[in-house]
Amino acid sequence: MTNTAPTASAGASVGSGTAASTGPDSTANGLAADALTDRWPRSARPSDAAGWIARAREVADILAADAVDRDRAGAPPRSEVALLKASGLVTLLGPTAHGGAGQSWETAYRVIREVARGDGSIGQLLGYHYLWAWAARLVATEEQIAAVEELATSSTAFYGGAVNPRDADLTVRDEGDTLVFSGRKSFSTGGVISDLTVLEGVIEGSDADGGPGIHVFAIVPTAQEGIRFAHDWDNLGQRLTESGSVEIRDVRVPWAAAAGFVDKTFQPLIYNTLNVPTIQLVFANFYLGIAQGTLERATAYTRENSRAWPYGGDDKTRATEEWYILEGYGELQSKLWADEALLDAVGAEISAVLHAPRGELTERRRGEIAVRIAAAKARIVDDGLEAATKVFELTGARASANTVGLDIHWRNLRTHSLHDPVPYKRREVGRFALLGEIPEPTWYT
Repeated sequence: MTNTAPTASAGASVGSGTAASTGPDSTANGLAADALTDRWPRSARPSDAAGWIARAREVADILAADAVDRDRAGAPPRSEVALLKASGLVTLLGPTAHGGAGQSWETAYRVIREVARGDGSIGQLLGYHYLWAWAARLVATEEQIAAVEELATSSTAFYGGAVNPRDADLTVRDEGDTLVFSGRKSFSTGGVISDLTVLEGVIEGSDADGGPGIHVFAIVPTAQEGIRFAHDWDNLGQRLTESGSVEIRDVRVPWAAAAGFVDKTFQPLIYNTLNVPTIQLVFANFYLGIAQGTLERATAYTRENSRAWPYGGDDKTRATEEWYILEGYGELQSKLWADEALLDAVGAEISAVLHAPRGELTERRRGEIAVRIAAAKARIVDDGLEAATKVFELTGARASANTVGLDIHWRNLRTHSLHDPVPYKRREVGRFALLGEIPEPTWYT
């Protein structure tokens, strides 16, 4: 695939499929299913952004209680997704007419952050779900958007995706009224526990001239014979994201449902390219959530377990009186507060664009937002990794015990922050600051 964003030739659709098992079922991961589904039936449904953020905080507290144990068990996060559904967070962006909360992306970013504070893996899954749930809005016609959102929101569907651009594209055969997807993707985040899967491929022969070809996105039921997960996700961190490989075998989608296509020709908008800035800010927010969770757990450990150093000449009776511990936490907290302020500001900017009429977006405005997101992401990667490492100096040697599990935060953040090279983000910011240039839309910008 060329390093070009799917603009004038991208689409999305809802296809049909035959129900089939998507892989081994396991809920032995510490979360009691009954407690999850019965937690909120008598509670008033949140009615505003503050209420939904508070609901996300409740979810995070539940997840944090046994996050380390579930991470080690490595079971598919089916109970965790059940928790997200029961809480109402899955349909946060969905239309109120179909049972959704009708909230904004500004709120969604803060919800992702809160959930990641309790469990980085589940924060990532929820963030990716929101992006894929917005896929139709990025490229579809108004009629198709309405159909997709009614289907997904009313059924509380959870999304996964198989759209890794570093792999070869899926091949899409045009069989008249039907598109047929085939191929393999090495990453399919959330696919194993999803209800709907987003596929992306290039129509066979359309790239024969060396160009990017005609890209088509398709939203299809996950439970069908043509989608086969390898269950091979075994990485250092984000272990519950089910980001392993998937094989796509002759998955059929009706041409008429290919969103954004009119008579098999896609109608382009600059808005179509917002998928990348949107997901890059998803990344930055669950990175911040992971870092906040790190600090939360470390400070609790220091208050309850760390001991003062008795050989410094200025002996203290408690660790909470040690100057270097106070200074260390002060430095880390200051950086995370600054990161939060930048992420909130950029989140408000892109949210306004995502909810505005699609035809209003200009290339310049899109580029300005992408640059600020790049800056926010670069900052939280650096500050988050520093926090996840330095907390060991502030908690003490005993905190390195596996029973404490403080390493989960560094492992999670280090793993996903390798998604795409951060130095390229800094270069984008530098070119904007020095030359006033905005980045060209690509699969990573």
